[in-house]
Amino acid sequence: MSITYRPGTLADSFAVFQVFLKSIMDYSERMNVQAITGGNDPAMLASIWEKRKPLFDFLSESASQFWLAERDGEVLGYARTIEHDGLQELTEFFVAPNQQSGGVGRELLSRAFADDGAPYRTIIATMDERALSNYMRMGVYGRILLKYFSRKAEAVSVETDLTISPLDLNVHLEALNRIDQELVNHTRADIHRWIAGRRAGFVYQRGGEVVGYGYVGGNHGPFAVLNADDFPAVLAHAESCAADTDDDFGVSVPMINQKAVDYLLSRKYQIDSFTTVLMSNVPFGKFENYLTFAPEFFL
Repeated sequence: MSITYRPGTLADSFAVFQVFLKSIMDYSERMNVQAITGGNDPAMLASIWEKRKPLFDFLSESASQFWLAERDGEVLGYARTIEHDGLQELTEFFVAPNQQSGGVGRELLSRAFADDGAPYRTIIATMDERALSNYMRMGVYGRILLKYFSRKAEAVSVETDLTISPLDLNVHLEALNRIDQELVNHTRADIHRWIAGRRAGFVYQRGGEVVGYGYVGGNHGPFAVLNADDFPAVLAHAESCAADTDDDFGVSVPMINQKAVDYLLSRKYQIDSFTTVLMSNVPFGKFENYLTFAPEFFL
């Protein structure tokens, strides 16, 4: 039977998750890095799926483009895109290991990530050379490396003039939109609503003005501050929140973010071996003031 392509639906979430898991595990073995382990064990697979299902369902429901490649009812690969306020972002692009280099990826990208005229087109990509070449042919290029820093959380205090309070989207969404527009050049209210329903959100204020925000829980993030000098205080507060639940704390860090990197190294955070790269059609944003959502499916 030949390979066919069709739009994906919410009902395909578990099938595409399995493709994602197989692809990431294959990539990890080839690159000798640790991404996800234990995915071949049914019990571990069920545990990983339980944690990732809300994210995969959200990505399905919010996708602007969602395409599957399949043969005889088996999903061989998929690609998904979201769009917000002039930004087109490829959230996922995965092809089963035994189907790579056969043209499936190019067909999926041509459907899910065709240039629709958006000012900004992005993906946070692994360092897989085959995928990178496809992205560059689609007109996006590497801009900034991202690394995940983590440690066992401890209560820590950093002197600051910031006032830190719980996020209330009914009150603070306009401020978050203002900050996002300045730092990442687009607004994304639906992403904030989804994250705020699953992670503890905080706003950082100075003189009564909201000057940043952050989310604690899960893999944590994103964090955004108008003044990068505020990162030590923001990260100390977030780590302390994680320590309250005896949890690890970690953040996905654009390597251009010197203030966050210096603080995390001073706290002896460990750097994960897994590397991703922010790719875009044009340079944009102020990523020295930003820490991305983790896991890195979107900014």
